[in-house]
Amino acid sequence: MSEESPRKLKAFPSTEFAPEALPYNGGIAILDDRETPDEKVSKKPLTHLSGAPDGGLTAWLVVVAVNLVLFSTFGLANTWGVFQAYYEENLLRHTSPSNIAWIGSAQYALVYFPALVTGRMFDLGYFKIPCFAASCVIVASTFLTAECTQFWQFFLVQGLSIGVCCGIMVGPALVIISHWFNGKRGLAMSLAAIGASIGSTVFPAAAQKLIPLIGFKWTMRVFGSILLATLGIANILLKRRLPPVNVRGGLFNLKAFRHTAYAIFCIAGILAFLGLYTELTYISVSAEAVGVSKNFAFYIIAIANAASTFGRVSSGLMADKIGRSLLAVLLLLRQGIMTFAWPFATNESQLIAIATIYGFSTGGFVTLFALAAVAMGDMEDAGRRVGMFMSLAAFGAIAGPPISGAISTASGGFVGAGFYAGAFIKCAIFG
Repeated sequence: MSEESPRKLKAFPSTEFAPEALPYNGGIAILDDRETPDEKVSKKPLTHLSGAPDGGLTAWLVVVAVNLVLFSTFGLANTWGVFQAYYEENLLRHTSPSNIAWIGSAQYALVYFPALVTGRMFDLGYFKIPCFAASCVIVASTFLTAECTQFWQFFLVQGLSIGVCCGIMVGPALVIISHWFNGKRGLAMSLAAIGASIGSTVFPAAAQKLIPLIGFKWTMRVFGSILLATLGIANILLKRRLPPVNVRGGLFNLKAFRHTAYAIFCIAGILAFLGLYTELTYISVSAEAVGVSKNFAFYIIAIANAASTFGRVSSGLMADKIGRSLLAVLLLLRQGIMTFAWPFATNESQLIAIATIYGFSTGGFVTLFALAAVAMGDMEDAGRRVGMFMSLAAFGAIAGPPISGAISTASGGFVGAGFYAGAFIKCAIFG
């Protein structure tokens, strides 16, 4: 858009949907009178592009919306350990644990992988419609999971469908916090991320109580009803502040890797996620193997996810003061140690201690990676940058649990799987 353009230029209020990079003068961006992908541009003064409000009713409602998105996506995905144990003993008892783990690892990975596309779409202004469509599919797929009886059905519905749609929502949700917060960005992100911990605690505990009481099918229908409410509210409250910007570089911007810190950060992400979800996937199964009661084994995942709440909050607060990279290294160090120690736990007390420390560290790390990626470049390109990192990390997430399952099956225990996962987490620190 140039000054010689014959069209009469107008100033608009909404920062939400402008189709290209916008010049601005004195805090007022200049837009033309075109309509954008998701909704019409309203005719009010534009919000200053460089000054995040760091508070206010709208900003905190956005935090609530992101909280609900993470409750419904990460919360559901982090419940997989409960389903892994249940499927091994009941619905898919004739399928190997390693094969069953592909359902969960696909779901984990696809929470991250679509961010490559959705991050770019978010930068360009395509946001509300994709999130709404993904919400509908997540709810429908949760209800359909109740009707599945075979491995391929669970893989398609619970692994692929729910995973992809969670990924469509998560990437933009993590980035949108940075539109509204700057100085308090860590605090806002940590408060939003609590949703993932609450969901990761509520869903496993609810599954443990409801499956014996009302059966697997009705438990999934209850989960679907919960997601209908949480995602419905989230879609109403989600709102971006800054206008879309068509930054050069396409979907996957290789020039971003000229930034050495970002390139190293992406490599470390792949290595970390190769080991990150192993303990969370198999800790319930390993607990039963050492004599812990089946009822208590299911609650270990809820304990780990509850501990992640404190990790998410404290990491967000500390990140604003001591730096994101240093804090991420410290959290990965503790994760690695707990992953090494996990197979040697022999009673409930040891498992609770390991799950608590592991959950705290994992929650903190998952909260930090989006903040770190956003900080490694301009805000106009933040969606694509976070999306690129998440998509690369997804390769580690999808491969890690099945590899661990294969090692466990071959060795007849979890020591080898713990060493494998812990080693990759340690490699991420030095990466």
